[in-house]
Amino acid sequence: MASRELANLPRWDLSNIYPGLESETLALDRQKLDDQLTDLETFASANQISADGHLHEDPVKAAQIIGAVLDRLNAAGGLYETLENYLYGFVATDSYNKEATRLTSLLDPQSVRLEKIEKRFQGWIGALARESGFLDEVILLNKTTAAHSFYLKETAQLSRFLMSDAEEELAADLSLSGANAWTKLHGVIISQLKADMELEGEVKELPLSLLSTYISDPDESTRERALKAQEQALASAREPLAACLNGLKGSVGTLNDRRGRTDALHDSLDKSRIDRQVLETMLEAMESAFPLLRRYLKAKARLLGKDRLEQWDFPAPVGDTDRLYEWDEAKELILSSFATYSPGLAALASKAFDRGWIDAEPRDGKQVGGFCMRLPAAKESRILFNYDGRLGRVATLAHELGHAYHNECLRGKTTYQAVLPMTLAETASIFCESIVTDAILEGASGPNEELVTLESFLRSASVLTLYVYSRYQFELEIFDQRKKAELSADDFCQLTSQVYRQTLGDAIAEGDIRPYDWAILPHYYLADLSFYNYPYTFGFLFSLGLYKLYQQGRPGFHKEYDQLLAESGMAPAFELGQRMGIDIRQPDFWAGGYQIVRKRVERFEELVSDSVPVV
Repeated sequence: MASRELANLPRWDLSNIYPGLESETLALDRQKLDDQLTDLETFASANQISADGHLHEDPVKAAQIIGAVLDRLNAAGGLYETLENYLYGFVATDSYNKEATRLTSLLDPQSVRLEKIEKRFQGWIGALARESGFLDEVILLNKTTAAHSFYLKETAQLSRFLMSDAEEELAADLSLSGANAWTKLHGVIISQLKADMELEGEVKELPLSLLSTYISDPDESTRERALKAQEQALASAREPLAACLNGLKGSVGTLNDRRGRTDALHDSLDKSRIDRQVLETMLEAMESAFPLLRRYLKAKARLLGKDRLEQWDFPAPVGDTDRLYEWDEAKELILSSFATYSPGLAALASKAFDRGWIDAEPRDGKQVGGFCMRLPAAKESRILFNYDGRLGRVATLAHELGHAYHNECLRGKTTYQAVLPMTLAETASIFCESIVTDAILEGASGPNEELVTLESFLRSASVLTLYVYSRYQFELEIFDQRKKAELSADDFCQLTSQVYRQTLGDAIAEGDIRPYDWAILPHYYLADLSFYNYPYTFGFLFSLGLYKLYQQGRPGFHKEYDQLLAESGMAPAFELGQRMGIDIRQPDFWAGGYQIVRKRVERFEELVSDSVPVV
């Protein structure tokens, strides 16, 4: 049975959030948000909240105003996030839905209003910290300010990189027709692109979300045709996609310069809540691991009867390639694996399966890729991905359920206490992948199942090291070149293949390597999150470090781990690591994660040697 024939794949249910797009409750909450924002704007103006506004000399009065603004921001921010993600739940699964698109466009101006108030408030907090010098005292005088101590101190520090109020408001207004518009256009193009592919003697027109399942097919010819069909589809839209990337990176680069950022990476590091030393130390560890992961790729090539992998061989399944996990099997595997860690994790996953939190069916109009989103008003999450029955997709499901567990740990936190850094946002997701991988390895029925599981893990480790490092270098380069001129689609294709070649080296056959990845990867097109690549590797290695503590039987680990997740929006990554006895500034920490990878590469090589006949 082929992966696309899997039955009973779920679509998510959003009806408990709002009954429908035309429901009265949705309309009332949209009006409620408008009223909340009007109240915020009125309060901010009455209290002269802006970078050059009145700074109260009375700490008690200042604390009252800050607390009142935070209470209002938390309420409006939580409602906005619920509305935005509810509507996105329709757009992401059906980009043809005109009503969802219309309502999203009506919500966009509310986002701009909220952003303007935030910027004015942030500038006011920065001025209060610099000129009055009593922010630390103010924070302790009010329950709300004390609970948001980290946010306020971080805000004061980052306020140095704000433009004037007028410039920030103009930037927010222009975002609707600028960077955010490019992001939306990219999503629409990718979700509606189709490609012709020959299957069983018949040419079929497939959406990219379904085509992507064939790229990991056991049959090499199918994989090759699927990848080439995908590239042809992307090539047909290369000019508008190149315009999207040029427009978005140009907008972001211009604002970075105007805000006094050192370079394009500067804002990303602040949002990741790490410093350059941490990133550079991790990148060095990644570089040191290139030869190790190339060994895995070469061993996989031998398993496939080749000297080197073709670009369409990287996602190829190995071992018993007829093994597909039906949806109920995947569910049982994950629930039983999660139960070995804790009843709480298994209960959260069971809730996600049973209450319609997951959308796993590939279809026309649905996004490629996967994500998990919060719906704060309902205290729930929703997970989107495209399931094909392969072990790698089971791991993806475990990954996204990890995000949902993280969201569960954040329950009780306010909107501004739950703003996660890009790095720690991947902690629980990759930890959950490790749980499932270890459970399968421990219960492996024989060498074949062990081989398949190790290969899935090592393929992921290679993506998170070789591919992520390449994508990081790609983004650095396009920001640099975009300052001088627009890049052509050919420039993007050439650079993509070039950076992949530098990391994959001789493990991949000669020729271009995935030249159109720049066009399909959504992470390049996030207006507010540049360099959303290295945080995945941070999360991978940070999670391996935490998982090692769990395996060693650290006393009280479960409670400490949940506390770390609950407070991951309330402290820098370095401090949170220290609480667990982890020092992310030390090379040994990052190298330690790759020691686990090394052992699995060595075991994979042993299994390959036993599987491949000597000629």
